[in-house]
Amino acid sequence: MSIALIESITQEVEACRACVLCESALRAVPGEGPADAAVMLIGEAPGAAEDRSGRPFVGASGRLLDTLLRRAGLERSGVYIANVVKHRPPDNRDPTPAEIHACQPFLRRQIAAIDPQVIVPLGRHAAKYWIPTIQIALHHGRVFRVDGRLVIPMFHPAAALYQRRNLPLLEADFAQLGVYLRDGFPAQS
Repeated sequence: MSIALIESITQEVEACRACVLCESALRAVPGEGPADAAVMLIGEAPGAAEDRSGRPFVGASGRLLDTLLRRAGLERSGVYIANVVKHRPPDNRDPTPAEIHACQPFLRRQIAAIDPQVIVPLGRHAAKYWIPTIQIALHHGRVFRVDGRLVIPMFHPAAALYQRRNLPLLEADFAQLGVYLRDGFPAQS
Protein backbone atom coordinates (compact mmCIF):
# COMPACT_ATOMS: atom_id res chain seq x y z
CA MET A 1 0.00 0.00 0.00
CA SER A 2 2.75 2.53 0.83
CA ILE A 3 4.40 2.04 -2.59
CA ALA A 4 1.17 3.02 -4.33
CA LEU A 5 0.74 5.94 -1.93
CA ILE A 6 4.29 7.17 -2.55
CA GLU A 7 3.71 6.94 -6.31
CA SER A 8 0.48 8.91 -5.91
CA ILE A 9 2.24 11.63 -3.89
CA THR A 10 4.99 11.76 -6.52
CA GLN A 11 2.43 12.37 -9.25
CA GLU A 12 0.75 15.09 -7.18
CA VAL A 13 4.10 16.82 -6.56
CA GLU A 14 4.91 16.71 -10.27
CA ALA A 15 1.55 18.35 -11.07
CA CYS A 16 1.67 20.87 -8.20
CA ARG A 17 1.16 24.56 -8.94
CA ALA A 18 0.50 25.68 -5.34
CA CYS A 19 3.30 28.27 -5.24
CA VAL A 20 5.45 30.34 -7.58
CA LEU A 21 8.41 27.93 -7.50
CA CYS A 22 6.87 25.77 -10.23
CA GLU A 23 7.07 28.77 -12.60
CA SER A 24 10.87 28.93 -12.61
CA ALA A 25 11.78 25.31 -11.87
CA LEU A 26 12.50 22.86 -14.67
CA ARG A 27 11.20 19.82 -12.81
CA ALA A 28 9.68 18.87 -9.50
CA VAL A 29 11.86 16.82 -7.16
CA PRO A 30 9.40 14.63 -5.22
CA GLY A 31 11.87 12.32 -3.48
CA GLU A 32 13.11 8.77 -3.90
CA GLY A 33 13.91 5.60 -2.04
CA PRO A 34 12.24 2.49 -0.71
CA ALA A 35 8.74 2.86 0.70
CA ASP A 36 9.78 0.94 3.82
CA ALA A 37 13.01 2.86 4.56
CA ALA A 38 14.03 2.97 8.23
CA VAL A 39 15.90 6.24 7.66
CA MET A 40 14.51 9.29 5.87
CA LEU A 41 16.77 12.20 4.94
CA ILE A 42 15.08 15.54 4.36
CA GLY A 43 16.91 18.37 2.64
CA GLU A 44 15.81 21.95 2.28
CA ALA A 45 15.15 22.43 -1.45
CA PRO A 46 16.44 21.13 -4.77
CA GLY A 47 19.51 22.75 -6.31
CA ALA A 48 20.36 23.21 -9.98
CA ALA A 49 21.45 19.60 -10.64
CA GLU A 50 18.36 18.28 -8.87
CA ASP A 51 16.14 20.66 -10.85
CA ARG A 52 17.56 19.28 -14.10
CA SER A 53 17.28 15.61 -13.09
CA GLY A 54 14.15 15.57 -10.92
CA ARG A 55 16.09 13.60 -8.28
CA PRO A 56 17.24 14.76 -4.83
CA PHE A 57 20.91 15.20 -3.95
CA VAL A 58 22.55 14.38 -7.28
CA GLY A 59 25.08 17.23 -7.49
CA ALA A 60 28.19 17.80 -5.41
CA SER A 61 26.13 17.71 -2.20
CA GLY A 62 24.71 14.36 -3.29
CA ARG A 63 28.14 12.87 -3.91
CA LEU A 64 29.19 13.94 -0.42
CA LEU A 65 25.92 12.58 1.00
CA ASP A 66 26.60 9.19 -0.60
CA THR A 67 30.01 9.10 1.12
CA LEU A 68 28.46 10.10 4.44
CA LEU A 69 25.79 7.41 4.14
CA ARG A 70 28.48 4.77 3.63
CA ARG A 71 30.22 6.14 6.76
CA ALA A 72 26.99 5.34 8.63
CA GLY A 73 26.83 1.85 7.11
CA LEU A 74 23.98 2.82 4.79
CA GLU A 75 23.50 2.84 1.06
CA ARG A 76 21.56 5.50 -0.79
CA SER A 77 19.28 2.79 -2.18
CA GLY A 78 18.24 1.90 1.39
CA VAL A 79 17.12 5.35 2.58
CA TYR A 80 14.34 7.64 1.46
CA ILE A 81 15.48 11.13 0.45
CA ALA A 82 13.15 14.10 0.08
CA ASN A 83 13.16 17.87 0.50
CA VAL A 84 10.97 20.26 2.46
CA VAL A 85 10.34 22.19 -0.78
CA LYS A 86 9.76 20.18 -3.95
CA HIS A 87 10.76 22.77 -6.59
CA ARG A 88 14.02 24.72 -6.82
CA PRO A 89 13.92 28.30 -5.53
CA PRO A 90 15.43 30.71 -8.09
CA ASP A 91 19.17 31.28 -7.67
CA ASN A 92 19.19 28.74 -4.80
CA ARG A 93 17.66 31.31 -2.46
CA ASP A 94 16.12 30.14 0.81
CA PRO A 95 12.55 28.90 0.50
CA THR A 96 9.94 31.32 1.85
CA PRO A 97 7.51 30.37 4.61
CA ALA A 98 4.70 30.35 2.02
CA GLU A 99 6.63 27.94 -0.21
CA ILE A 100 7.40 25.66 2.73
CA HIS A 101 3.73 25.78 3.73
CA ALA A 102 2.62 24.88 0.19
CA CYS A 103 4.81 21.75 0.19
CA GLN A 104 4.11 20.73 3.79
CA PRO A 105 1.20 18.37 2.98
CA PHE A 106 3.37 16.40 0.55
CA LEU A 107 6.18 15.92 3.07
CA ARG A 108 3.76 14.99 5.85
CA ARG A 109 2.14 12.36 3.64
CA GLN A 110 5.54 10.99 2.54
CA ILE A 111 6.59 10.61 6.17
CA ALA A 112 3.30 8.94 7.10
CA ALA A 113 3.53 6.53 4.15
CA ILE A 114 7.17 5.57 4.76
CA ASP A 115 6.93 5.64 8.56
CA PRO A 116 10.72 5.81 9.07
CA GLN A 117 12.38 4.93 12.35
CA VAL A 118 14.68 7.95 12.06
CA ILE A 119 14.37 11.29 10.29
CA VAL A 120 17.55 13.23 9.49
CA PRO A 121 16.81 16.85 8.55
CA LEU A 122 19.76 18.24 6.58
CA GLY A 123 20.25 21.95 7.07
CA ARG A 124 18.65 24.80 8.95
CA HIS A 125 15.33 24.97 7.09
CA ALA A 126 14.77 21.25 7.26
CA ALA A 127 15.66 21.20 10.97
CA LYS A 128 13.33 24.11 11.72
CA TYR A 129 10.50 22.17 10.09
CA TRP A 130 10.79 19.80 13.07
CA ILE A 131 12.18 22.02 15.81
CA PRO A 132 11.32 25.68 15.11
CA THR A 133 13.73 27.11 17.71
CA ILE A 134 16.73 24.95 16.77
CA GLN A 135 20.16 26.38 16.16
CA ILE A 136 21.75 23.85 13.84
CA ALA A 137 25.29 24.87 14.82
CA LEU A 138 24.53 24.02 18.45
CA HIS A 139 22.19 21.05 18.07
CA HIS A 140 23.47 19.11 15.06
CA GLY A 141 23.80 15.39 15.69
CA ARG A 142 21.59 15.41 18.80
CA VAL A 143 18.70 12.98 19.03
CA PHE A 144 15.29 14.57 19.54
CA ARG A 145 11.91 12.92 19.85
CA VAL A 146 9.34 14.91 17.88
CA ASP A 147 5.77 13.70 17.39
CA GLY A 148 6.87 10.21 18.42
CA ARG A 149 9.74 10.08 15.91
CA LEU A 150 13.51 10.15 16.36
CA VAL A 151 14.86 13.26 14.65
CA ILE A 152 18.61 13.90 14.26
CA PRO A 153 19.27 17.30 12.65
CA MET A 154 22.56 17.66 10.79
CA PHE A 155 24.34 20.24 8.68
CA HIS A 156 23.41 20.23 5.01
CA PRO A 157 26.17 18.65 2.88
CA ALA A 158 26.43 21.94 0.94
CA ALA A 159 27.34 23.68 4.21
CA ALA A 160 30.25 21.26 4.56
CA LEU A 161 31.35 21.88 0.98
CA TYR A 162 31.28 25.67 1.27
CA GLN A 163 32.39 25.97 4.89
CA ARG A 164 34.97 23.21 5.28
CA ARG A 165 34.99 23.56 9.07
CA ASN A 166 31.56 21.87 9.04
CA LEU A 167 32.79 18.76 7.22
CA PRO A 168 34.35 16.99 10.27
CA LEU A 169 31.17 17.74 12.24
CA LEU A 170 28.96 16.28 9.53
CA GLU A 171 31.22 13.23 9.18
CA ALA A 172 31.09 12.64 12.93
CA ASP A 173 27.29 13.03 13.00
CA PHE A 174 26.85 10.43 10.25
CA ALA A 175 29.32 8.08 11.94
CA GLN A 176 27.29 8.43 15.16
CA LEU A 177 24.08 7.74 13.23
CA GLY A 178 25.65 4.46 12.15
CA VAL A 179 26.46 3.62 15.78
CA TYR A 180 22.88 4.43 16.83
CA LEU A 181 21.43 2.27 14.05
CA ARG A 182 23.71 -0.62 15.02
CA ASP A 183 23.68 -0.36 18.83
CA GLY A 184 20.48 1.50 19.64
CA PHE A 185 19.51 5.07 20.38
CA PRO A 186 20.08 6.86 23.68
CA ALA A 187 17.20 6.92 26.14
CA GLN A 188 14.93 9.90 25.62
CA SER A 189 14.26 12.31 28.46
